[in-house]
Amino acid sequence: MKLFNRLYSITALLASAFVFTGCNGLIYDDEGDCDPYYKVKFVYDTNLKFTDAFSAEVFEVTLYVVDPATGRVVWQKHESGDALRRDGYLMDVDIDPGRYTLLAWCGEGHRSSFSVVDTDIHTDLRCRLSDRQILDSGHESSSELRRLYHGKSDNVEFEDEQGTHVKTVRLIKDTNTVHIVLQHLSGENIDHRDYSFTIEGDNGHMDYDNSLIYNPAERLTYRPYDVYSGTAGIYLPGDENRAAVVDVSAAVAHFSVSRLMEDKRKEDVFVKIYNKDGEKIVQVPFIDYALLVKGKYKRPDGTPLTDQEYLDYQDDYSMVFFLDEHNRWQNTHIYINSWRVILQNTDI
Repeated sequence: MKLFNRLYSITALLASAFVFTGCNGLIYDDEGDCDPYYKVKFVYDTNLKFTDAFSAEVFEVTLYVVDPATGRVVWQKHESGDALRRDGYLMDVDIDPGRYTLLAWCGEGHRSSFSVVDTDIHTDLRCRLSDRQILDSGHESSSELRRLYHGKSDNVEFEDEQGTHVKTVRLIKDTNTVHIVLQHLSGENIDHRDYSFTIEGDNGHMDYDNSLIYNPAERLTYRPYDVYSGTAGIYLPGDENRAAVVDVSAAVAHFSVSRLMEDKRKEDVFVKIYNKDGEKIVQVPFIDYALLVKGKYKRPDGTPLTDQEYLDYQDDYSMVFFLDEHNRWQNTHIYINSWRVILQNTDI
């Protein structure tokens, strides 16, 4: 009997050793077999703090796994809630080993302010601004848009090896906040009700790869989701004709706009301000002006950002315009994101 027990123990040990050898390593506690396990990590570090802000900003994700040979979505998953707010969130992915394209639309905006086409063809996974009004005069949006993010990783290998394999999808934020401020150089009061603020652009429809789909018939007029009058402190050097002004009256308009791209910047997105008589007193190409201060921002290692990278990393813009004594735009200078910019050859 003792001999039989000893032989049984030896046999069990040999079987156990065979399992470990066949798996090419130890079995993880949460796995229990020799299969590979896959997880996807979402990273949002394309911001001007150059740190991963995913857990602080992104509370909803939809991941599409695409077979690059057919272009078909072979697996998809949506998750939201508290799990995403915790550092270290990983999405479990249940697919066969192979090479895939990972495509993600994320943020609460992709199911509210925007809508994504329900399809299994990856090139049709487009995202369109749905929080808009269709009027006789065109399409308008005046809401504070929920945040929207896009991510895409190509040719990602899912190894046929035992263990846990983590793949990364990096996100780009597609929604932006714009603050337009109008002030009098003289310091006299200004009433926001005497002015109309708009941002116009054909930027409300994103393709599967996050490029813009241009359609003049759907060109958007953004109107402020909040507008008011107030005072702001600013230093203006005095001269013999005008004293320095510290506190000045201002009209402030807050906008929420969709993706910004530099490829059609000169003819696509414009800031326009009208007075109470309907006369246009300001018209500037928004992206051109936003890029005037791009050089003030660099990566931690000192390398500069390209034009499109700056538009991807920046998500909060401010522009301050000044009116002269005739209530016309004094187009010699402007403040952009608190930087004073001297303008030349500027026409409305």
